[in-house]
Amino acid sequence: MNDPYETLGVARDASDDTIRKAYRKLAKRHHPDLNPGKPEALEQFKALNTANEILSDPVKRGRFDRGEIDAEGNEKPPERPFYRDAGGAGFGGARQPGGGQYGGAHGLSPEDLEALFGAAFADHADRANVRGRDAQYSLTVDFLDAANGAVRRLTLPDGRTLDVTIPPGLRDGHVLRLKGQGLPGRGNAGPGDALVEISVAPHRFFRREGNDVLLELPVTLKEAVLGASIDVPTVSGKVRLTIPPNSANGAKMRLARRGIAGGNQFVELKVVMPTGPDPALQAFLETWEPANPINPRATLEGSS
Repeated sequence: MNDPYETLGVARDASDDTIRKAYRKLAKRHHPDLNPGKPEALEQFKALNTANEILSDPVKRGRFDRGEIDAEGNEKPPERPFYRDAGGAGFGGARQPGGGQYGGAHGLSPEDLEALFGAAFADHADRANVRGRDAQYSLTVDFLDAANGAVRRLTLPDGRTLDVTIPPGLRDGHVLRLKGQGLPGRGNAGPGDALVEISVAPHRFFRREGNDVLLELPVTLKEAVLGASIDVPTVSGKVRLTIPPNSANGAKMRLARRGIAGGNQFVELKVVMPTGPDPALQAFLETWEPANPINPRATLEGSS
């Protein structure tokens, strides 16, 4: 049975923040959704959740440190004091006047104990009605799912699944609360909630800044010089973009309300030169004289 401190790789005096960061890092690494076909990852993920449930709860952590519960959160049986009566017999052998023994076959039955201590048992039962603890999980979603909203399935350590609704515009690190999907309560109390921390995977060409989306758009030299009308991807589908003539490399254009949650998309032009020899272009440039000559390295002159 693994020690929860060893499972999370933290010291016994680690702060709550250190424990939280260690759990998040390891949970992402061993999450079953990111390790398909690896049963050892699922087992490690289960162990991480169990360790985090103990160490993230100050009460449980204290009880574990004092040896009152084990690494699975189960109660350890208390050590029973051994009493002796005047005759030297142990408590279990203390004689009743009628010759019976307390706790023995001829002593007090469970019904007798309930009749004698019913009020105490009832009070204990009331205190045992405790709401279940919240359970913490992590879920990685695609960039476009976070931007547009989606429903994604989360596999829990015990094999159950939850369908998680991703609202449009969700940010990386946001925690969703799923009511009643946490750990079961005690007695008549209800379960806790599931707290699902969302990690948004990076996109191969979109980048988010606030609710704006940035896109670097490759264009040819001809398109930049003469202008063009081309299809441009956005988080909600392709749109037609007009590139004005004589557009410089690095020029930015805005697509209004094509970002996330009402934000904009900014398109930055990246002029791509031909990959191989182009005799016609070379011949043209050899005789070409720009109408408005510029020194592109003017800012570098005198800097050394």
